Amino acid sequence: ASRIMWYISTRGMAPRVDFEGALFSGFASDGGLFMPEELPQLDRETLCQWSALSYPGLVKELCALFIGSELIPKDDLNDLIDRAFSRFRHREVVHLSRLRNELNVLELWHGVTYAFKDLSLSCTAQFLQYFLEKKEKHVTVVVGTSGDTGSAAIESVQGAKNMDIIVLLPKGHCTKIQELQMTTVLKENVHVFGVEGNSDELDEPIKAVFADTAFVKKHNLMSLNSINWSRILVQMAHHFFAYFQCAPSLDTHPLPVVEVVVPTGAAGNLAAGYIAQKIGLPIRLVVAVNCNDIIHRTVQQGDFSLSEAVKSTLASAMDIQVPYNMERIFWLLSGSDSEVTRALMEQFERTQSVNLPKELHSKLSEVVTSESVSDEAITQTMGRCWDENQYLLCPHSAVAQQERQECEQMAVMECDGCCVKLGPGNCGPRRGSVSGIPRTAGADSTPRCCLAPASAAKFPEAVLAAGLNPETPAEIVALEHKETRCTPMRRGDTWTLMLRDTIEDLSRRWKGRVLNASQ
Repeated sequence: ASRIMWYISTRGMAPRVDFEGALFSGFASDGGLFMPEELPQLDRETLCQWSALSYPGLVKELCALFIGSELIPKDDLNDLIDRAFSRFRHREVVHLSRLRNELNVLELWHGVTYAFKDLSLSCTAQFLQYFLEKKEKHVTVVVGTSGDTGSAAIESVQGAKNMDIIVLLPKGHCTKIQELQMTTVLKENVHVFGVEGNSDELDEPIKAVFADTAFVKKHNLMSLNSINWSRILVQMAHHFFAYFQCAPSLDTHPLPVVEVVVPTGAAGNLAAGYIAQKIGLPIRLVVAVNCNDIIHRTVQQGDFSLSEAVKSTLASAMDIQVPYNMERIFWLLSGSDSEVTRALMEQFERTQSVNLPKELHSKLSEVVTSESVSDEAITQTMGRCWDENQYLLCPHSAVAQQERQECEQMAVMECDGCCVKLGPGNCGPRRGSVSGIPRTAGADSTPRCCLAPASAAKFPEAVLAAGLNPETPAEIVALEHKETRCTPMRRGDTWTLMLRDTIEDLSRRWKGRVLNASQ
């Protein structure tokens, strides 16, 4: 019999909720993030059974485990997940490309918008619609985007009966393709605003609206960014699928280890990987960031502090200052200690700078190793990967080579791409262990898998910067000729007021529809 899975806040001051409560909340009321009260433990037998499953099959098992059949009966859950993945271009949904030199690239980008966010957001939207329909309720989703989140969120909820979505995009600050993916969806529940400002500036009116708790409650507002537990839950499946595709055999004792390289901005995929590891998956995590390196500094030195400013890089989706999901990792590492986590995060919110307590930092550097990569290294890597494999990497895709002799004549550094060779002496500290398996430098035959979060087709500018020819799929070329719809938010307009007016108007429309239906 299934029992209800309860969720509690990492900061310990909010009431516990079930999956539905966590799904609709985003942040907990005390500012923390929701986490399962107890993590299930998967035994060897379960892992062996799961090893034969497809990617959607793994999502179904993980969701059943973390949602509970009281909330969504198993048959309903399976239907929702099948529906979520019905528009993916690849029959496997997620595909592993095996390249030369034992490079394994897990392609998470076969959804409608060619980015990994399609995977978790398509499921999240199905879960939302399921609960809303049962209760005959309506929500308005408000999203600020620097590019990928907006288009994936729009695609996942477009046409949904019980949801409207408002997206604010920074005019001229996302790629042409990203903008067209948002402005060409003409469904009546999709409302796109082009803001004359950057992504930090467009967050201001959204923050102002969400700060008015009475308004949020009255109009059933919610966000869909990477802190939503439902997105983390689906992303755990990436790590399980990567493991089963790359592990040599599950007949050995203990089970073999696979190293998963995770490119990240807000640390959602990293948090998902660490939770997967905690519930029994024998993976070792390497996190790869661009020169916005707060996560790298945290892993290496315990320095969780903001830099002066976000630097623009070729891997634009990772140009993020605050990796919100690190809070989940700190909470798990501290043994679910909400007081430690709350003190840490409140200090960070006050001063933008925290030195991790020594014990917490040493635990973090045991479970994850990290790399930070320059634009130059990204383009070199994209070029080398093309030369060796005729395979185009997007600038975010972390593809790393299995290192045999790590610190020999040429040190090798993992990065957002195949592998960048450096001169002697550039090999940073690489510690870490998983399930009690120590990490050692030197010859290491551990299979490695790199998560590839987006298709190179979305980043023709970066492909050109690497001296390569972009390949543009027909669906993306077709965007150029589609009708667009986008309301400008100009400098001098009152953005918060425009946003409030739109939300009020959508609530009125929903009430009108409900009245008509009941007459």
